[in-house]
Amino acid sequence: MNDIPTIRVGILGFGTVGQGTWKHLQENSSFWEKILAVRLVPVRASVRNLNKERKVLIPMESLTTDSNAIVDDPDIDVICELIGGIEEAKKLTLRAFSHGKSVVTANKALICEHGEELFNAAEKAGVHYAFEASVAGGIPIIKVLRESLVANEFPLIYGILNGTSNYILTRMENQGVGFEEVLKDARRLGYVEADEALDLEGFDAAHKAVILAYLAHGLWVDLKSITVEGISKISNEDLEAAFALGYKIKLIGVIRRNFANNHISVGVYPALVPVAEIIARTDGVYNGISLTGSVVGTVVLTGRGAGQDPTSGSVISDLVDVVKGIRGMNSYSKLIHVAPEECKLAQAIEICGCYYLRLSVVDKPGQLAKVAECLAEHEVSLATVSQSPKGASASANIILTTHETNEHSIAQAMKSLEQLGGVKEPPVLFRIFDPGPASR
Repeated sequence: MNDIPTIRVGILGFGTVGQGTWKHLQENSSFWEKILAVRLVPVRASVRNLNKERKVLIPMESLTTDSNAIVDDPDIDVICELIGGIEEAKKLTLRAFSHGKSVVTANKALICEHGEELFNAAEKAGVHYAFEASVAGGIPIIKVLRESLVANEFPLIYGILNGTSNYILTRMENQGVGFEEVLKDARRLGYVEADEALDLEGFDAAHKAVILAYLAHGLWVDLKSITVEGISKISNEDLEAAFALGYKIKLIGVIRRNFANNHISVGVYPALVPVAEIIARTDGVYNGISLTGSVVGTVVLTGRGAGQDPTSGSVISDLVDVVKGIRGMNSYSKLIHVAPEECKLAQAIEICGCYYLRLSVVDKPGQLAKVAECLAEHEVSLATVSQSPKGASASANIILTTHETNEHSIAQAMKSLEQLGGVKEPPVLFRIFDPGPASR
């Protein structure tokens, strides 16, 4: 047994995921020896506060506040970057590459912003940059795209990429509790990021959607050029109205590729998803991703999208792959990359679909006709209409669904409705998701 080599792991960031990684590496040490024929040992971790109480037991001499010291340590073979953020994480990652060290990360924001540069740097340095834990926690979506379904082209990838927003919407729907009350519970349970906009305004899911778009299509999409909307405008009335129409409202990331013209659309937004879809029935803190492949058809993966065990499990899965690569036991498939002229973002007029619209209007005759006329001016026609008084006030809520139109037309229509006389509050708009092709 003394002849078994040792791979030493340094962990940058010792929060929930870092502690889970350390714990599982230690608890399952004999298993790593069996499958890898090496000892996979965590040896050092960087923290912001040495004196903070932690649930995982770790020798004080293994902790440091200097992440660079871990990266520079010649006795450490592989780095787990779990500190989050962008600039410091990027510097540490590139520094590790320069020392010939592979890096495992759960940092979706970093990959979204600088993935192309980092992948190129890793390839140039002859090391691995593994990132399974950056998308959907315990769901092995990255390995599925890169390995299991590599024979496929993907006209559609969509799903729930943020467990916090899904938890909030599920509670609102099942218990009739308001958004703010559920948000308080989510904070108490530790489900919400310190920067709440990441979860509530869709940015966390958008980072993941950008990564999935690159993995599936080889194109880095600028986050600023895609639709990103959150869940804060969703009311209990919207959830009830959607269900009556045969839908559930979910915050979803949607990636569509039109292979006829090689245009791609990427977006994250609340959408009405047909109740027959598995994604519509994926509730609580669970994530779900549906992949429609040219060979395999539709595959749906669901699982816990966040938390210590699912995410640290993905980190360790990447560590195992990195160690196999170091020992020549496997080889990673090369990431695809296409030139901008080969695949372009679809224009708004090309992205078609139906929409759900809620308006608060003055409760008087003719108001609905004014709304319908305004929409018609922008080539938006109505599919369904319902109207109800809004409490004791002299106003009413109108809930509309449209026939198919496009993003450009509906955006122009929304601007007109905001200026329309008798409309008392900014209109609320959600997309109605159709699992069929939507980019013409």
